[in-house]
Amino acid sequence: MTEAMRLFTLQIVLIAVVLIQHTYLGLHIIRRTLIFSDLVLDQLAAFGALVGVGLGIAYASPGSYVLASAAVLFGAFLLAVVTPRGPAIPREAVIGILFAMALVLSLLWTDKLPGGEAYVETTMSGYLLWVSWPLIRVTVLVYLVLTVVHYVLRHQFIALAERPGQLKHPRLWDFLFFTTQGIITVLIVPIAGVLLAYSFLMIPAATATLFTKRWGLATLLGWTVGFVACLLGLGSSYAWNLPYGPTLVLSLGLFFLGGIVLKAVLRAKPCPRAARENTALVAS
Repeated sequence: MTEAMRLFTLQIVLIAVVLIQHTYLGLHIIRRTLIFSDLVLDQLAAFGALVGVGLGIAYASPGSYVLASAAVLFGAFLLAVVTPRGPAIPREAVIGILFAMALVLSLLWTDKLPGGEAYVETTMSGYLLWVSWPLIRVTVLVYLVLTVVHYVLRHQFIALAERPGQLKHPRLWDFLFFTTQGIITVLIVPIAGVLLAYSFLMIPAATATLFTKRWGLATLLGWTVGFVACLLGLGSSYAWNLPYGPTLVLSLGLFFLGGIVLKAVLRAKPCPRAARENTALVAS
């Protein structure tokens, strides 16, 4: 196997694993209209890693992951606690402010670092060349644990999306939910970057939501669409020597736009039963 094929295989396996949990969590985020919450956690993970760089800790090293995890846990706490009680300020506005603060902190911190701009670009666009089998094994293990956690606590997490008023201690469950979301963020941001990590979470879930509201079916559909889009995106990046992250984001976005067009076509197409009834009415 050539080096290019080995790397391509590694990237495909990682994406296949990552998309399962990201799609499912993305469904929660969309149904709760917390659209930018993942961007906050993504950017805080990047900020934690950049703090490590300033302290002499190599980017994407174990120490870097520890600092990113600490920043993400703090972000999960803020997302759970800082919630407006009245309708005057929507929760999404607070989330947007937190994201802006996390991004500005990253820019201010790297302003004086040697090569700071390159590190900022890496956190935004990712660096899929770092993918390795040890990283994939760790990712699979962590994602399996998170899948079990979400299955065991599925009634509470789904209640946050569908029946928040009936759930006791909603802020505690919010914190636990955002913590699980943050864990996958810590793992994926150093490789995929902020933009692609956000796209993994939102675009497949949004595409699936166009066609179904069933949790299991939407997860399967979103994973399938996301995987095919990423496969084509990776192939394009190899064929035309394009950067991985932006190419995958664009490919996922095109599939989402295609889903919108398909949904519009399906809505415009009359169902056979309705067409027969209309024909009968005209004949009578």
